[in-house]
Amino acid sequence: MAPGTELDVGFVERSALELARGLLGCRLVSTVDGRRTSGVIVETEAYQGSDDPASHACTVAGRTKRNAVMFGPPGVSYVYRIYGMHWCMNVVADRKGRAGAVLLRGLHALEGQDVMRERRGREPLTMGPGRLCQALGITGGLYGHDLCAEPLQLRAGWTLPPDLIGVSGRIGVRAAADWPYRFYVLGAPGVSPHPPHSIPQTRLGRPE
Repeated sequence: MAPGTELDVGFVERSALELARGLLGCRLVSTVDGRRTSGVIVETEAYQGSDDPASHACTVAGRTKRNAVMFGPPGVSYVYRIYGMHWCMNVVADRKGRAGAVLLRGLHALEGQDVMRERRGREPLTMGPGRLCQALGITGGLYGHDLCAEPLQLRAGWTLPPDLIGVSGRIGVRAAADWPYRFYVLGAPGVSPHPPHSIPQTRLGRPE
């Protein structure tokens, strides 16, 4: 797919682990409140189904009102609140009926940085899932939203070479924190500085 085009179902209908890596370099575009903001996805974390202790799908109750959208269809948003204040956004993965989601942890901000600053009030703008959502105006009203449609869309980006992709354990979880389910673009603005890693320079920008 050419950079900037809509992602099709085939792109997102794969395991959360595969999608977490594949989303790096893609664009997230928001037109919430008629104000356009966007960025390149530079950091993700995969969360699988009932066999992943850190996943919201790993509960005694199984499918619940909160996690229902994790079971598909793929390509919609799973938005939830943490600590009673911060929204987090995931892209639902895998085939319908099988839980999986990819947490968006960081963007390299592109369009609408003035709007992002207004919403955030301070830097950094899109480093970390809560800041990312605040900067792009993402709230619980977008739970289950089709990411092919406005006001929140995923767009195809660049296929990154393996030597630009870092892998580590997940951040901010206790269960299975050491599982290598976090993926990030080495050297990209918007990547959380944890754990320490070498940072070669990369060039990310608008599609030609």
